[in-house]
Amino acid sequence: MTKRLVDSARRQGEDPLRAFTAVARDDWAAVKGYYRLIDQPEDSDVTPEHILAPHRACTQRRMQAQATVLCLQDGTDLNFTTRPQTRGVGVIGRNQTGAESLGLHLHSTLAVNADGLPLGVLQAQFEAPQPRGDAEPAQEEKKSFRWIAGLRDAAALAATLPNTRVISVADREADAFELYVEQQRHPAVELVIRAQHNRRLADGRRLFEVARATASRGSVELPVDGQSLRTKTSKRPERLGRAARTAELELRYTPITLRGTPADADQPVTLELTVVHALERDPPKGEKPLEWFVLTTLTVASAEQAAEILRWYRLRWRIEDWHRVLKSGCKIDELGHHSVERLERAIAIRLVIAWRVMLMTLLGREAPELPPELLFSDVELRVLGDYAQSRRRPRPSSLRAAVREVAILGGYTNRNHDPPPGHQLMWHGYAKLTTMSFAYALRDEIE
Repeated sequence: MTKRLVDSARRQGEDPLRAFTAVARDDWAAVKGYYRLIDQPEDSDVTPEHILAPHRACTQRRMQAQATVLCLQDGTDLNFTTRPQTRGVGVIGRNQTGAESLGLHLHSTLAVNADGLPLGVLQAQFEAPQPRGDAEPAQEEKKSFRWIAGLRDAAALAATLPNTRVISVADREADAFELYVEQQRHPAVELVIRAQHNRRLADGRRLFEVARATASRGSVELPVDGQSLRTKTSKRPERLGRAARTAELELRYTPITLRGTPADADQPVTLELTVVHALERDPPKGEKPLEWFVLTTLTVASAEQAAEILRWYRLRWRIEDWHRVLKSGCKIDELGHHSVERLERAIAIRLVIAWRVMLMTLLGREAPELPPELLFSDVELRVLGDYAQSRRRPRPSSLRAAVREVAILGGYTNRNHDPPPGHQLMWHGYAKLTTMSFAYALRDEIE
């Protein structure tokens, strides 16, 4: 089964946009082996956790080489409403008519280094949400437990990384008192969480008001990604939203004390945290000023440390980019398996494929002078070299040059003023590279 998994993952990784039956190219034995692997009994050892285990072990080794690792947690819904034959899916929402949307919720942890380079996938939790009844659900059934499980997993890894600082980073959904209590039980993992709730502090004051009233400690410039929205009232909707910009943020930070009673305890608990407040000074006309309240267990004693906390929080967007690669590049929402167990196994394979596509994109920017052999096979480099020469460009001798050629295959225009290629161009380009490499290998066999 291990050999079958490796072969299936290799074939699917060669063209993540297509179904496995198309990727296998008339190799019926490979198709049959893949579906035997996916269609194991519910109590089989072929689980998403075991499928990810080799990749997780490699990720752990990559983490050992880092001084700081950010464990990014986030969730995303996978909609399988158009796959009514799939057994075991849950209710992930309702549309405007009140009809239920069926699917799975995927809660995952992606490890990145302090510069945002993805090191690997640590964990994937699948859930088929069910409508809440009148009874209060147990803690394990609450949404907050997803974050606690992710923190416990990061703590287990941190115990094996004595020279690496491990920090769990999450968005406002993770702002649960129980999570901060859990961190006290696992102090080897620090927290950086964007606050959602204007909590009452131990002294009776409110969190947001205390942060805003703190004296300014300096400023920092951070790039702000653009956001595009569509109006719902027009047949040809306009693009609206926030334009990308570099925001100048005024910094404040102060220690705070929270006091409360966790759901699994009888006695109140006191927590010492630090809030870092960032407020945009002069937003563009018509734009709402950016304002963040970030809670952390890390010590913050200077504006430089506060700015670093904000930069780490901003890197949380890496996991959203990875989810986008999963959905748009690996098409996991379009998988047509007949049971949730099948779906989870198939998605687990694609989690690693999406990480590799993302790594290819970012590594070409962050470490451009690395040798291209790090990510590309000999035949792939032959294809890229011949393609570049056919367009009167030199054969790629660095990782950056090889990644650029893949992006050009995907539609990148490569003009002097163009930004670096993104993930979408990379996965389209890599799909074409795979087809061309197969043709080269076939020609070699014939000759």
